Amino acid sequence: MSTDHKYSSIHYNAYLQIDKITDAQQLRSDGLGVHAHDEMLFIITHQVYELWFKQINYELRAVISDFSKRQVNEKNVGIAVARLERIIEIMKLLIQQIGVMETMTPLDFLDFRNYLFPASGFQSFQFREMEVMLGLKENRRTTYNDKPYACVFADNKREVLDNMEKGNSLLELIEEWLERTPFLEFGEFNFIEEYQKAVLQMLEKEKKAILSTTILSDEFKEMRLKMLGDTNSYFSIIMDENKHNQLIKEGKLTISYKATLAALFINLYRDEPILHLPFLLISRLVEIDDHLTTWRYRHAQMVMRMLGKKVGTGGSSGHQYLAATAAKHHIFADFHNVSTLLIPRSELPVLPENFRKSLGFYFSAAKD
Repeated sequence: MSTDHKYSSIHYNAYLQIDKITDAQQLRSDGLGVHAHDEMLFIITHQVYELWFKQINYELRAVISDFSKRQVNEKNVGIAVARLERIIEIMKLLIQQIGVMETMTPLDFLDFRNYLFPASGFQSFQFREMEVMLGLKENRRTTYNDKPYACVFADNKREVLDNMEKGNSLLELIEEWLERTPFLEFGEFNFIEEYQKAVLQMLEKEKKAILSTTILSDEFKEMRLKMLGDTNSYFSIIMDENKHNQLIKEGKLTISYKATLAALFINLYRDEPILHLPFLLISRLVEIDDHLTTWRYRHAQMVMRMLGKKVGTGGSSGHQYLAATAAKHHIFADFHNVSTLLIPRSELPVLPENFRKSLGFYFSAAKD
């Protein structure tokens, strides 16, 4: 049977629904008979943001779907890395787009700002979807006028966000994936025991080098020793699972001890071919966090430039609220913290040869 009808022609304008898109800019200032030229830029910029949020969420749903399966193999990880890299490039555009918005002066904005009440970027449903899918749950948020973040949405959208909150975010799925990695114990090799020995040896070696040098004064030696740290400082978290779990209870850490060990192992032995993709995956998550934080900060600075200390159109504290989210809403902070625990390649415990040969890309779904 012929399938020619499947390939019938279509016009560019119809395929992209250009008329629908370009007819979607309705200036409130024109409707009120007081035309404000820069309102067009304001509308288009935010519409473009929403289109990019839609694409980001489309990619996130695909990655979450892959990591929700009981088996995550090399192919899935490679596809996830590619999709996260696409999200990163989009986020770069989101940050650059603030520069376009800033071609509008504060006085230009005041020409139409009063017509926007009570509309606010806080009411972007797609942005909240993105945050929740990544792993920002309500208990870790800076509150909006002391109210739940979903209060600005209709019941059906609040229900969607509530269901997403109850489901597995990308952060939670990556945590489970890391917990399933077979890297931490193999035969007589126990990663955490070998790592702890290496840390102690490294600290002792560097301590001796600092104390024995004749170049530094006693004051600088003391400062260098503090910078070096010891097993009672930041290394103590990874040395003691109970301490790690206590920090989770206090809200200072998020992912489990076992997942943290796996992330540390992947970072330390990233040069092993088998660990390239897992390392890239963790790195891309960190990059997404970095770009999202940069966007929040640039947004806050733009609001400060445009409004000073005025209250936002949605009733929030404007710059103060946005700056607080930039400081607090770090989703993948635990992966940043792994850098604190890294030691030089020269100090790494040598992996047994049979261990290196036995490692595969395939992660078992079985749990202890």
